[in-house]
Amino acid sequence: MKTQKQPFRVYTPESLGVAIRHYRQEAGLSQADLADRTGLNRTYLSDLERGHETEQVKRILRLLKQLGVRMTLDKADW
Repeated sequence: MKTQKQPFRVYTPESLGVAIRHYRQEAGLSQADLADRTGLNRTYLSDLERGHETEQVKRILRLLKQLGVRMTLDKADW
């Protein structure tokens, strides 16, 4: 898998899904593994990775847009 050097810019549910999938795979985790570690339903995680517009994601993106800010995701150092 290609290493992401630049942060992911999240503007849409699709771009969020791409970032989540990338970092999950980079960590060597299956969707089931990540779901277990986070307490999320695996189906919900799958929906996020496929860019489905969940109500939570839609609200967050709308909030960020109104504030005039963008979300970027990159690998944490901790």
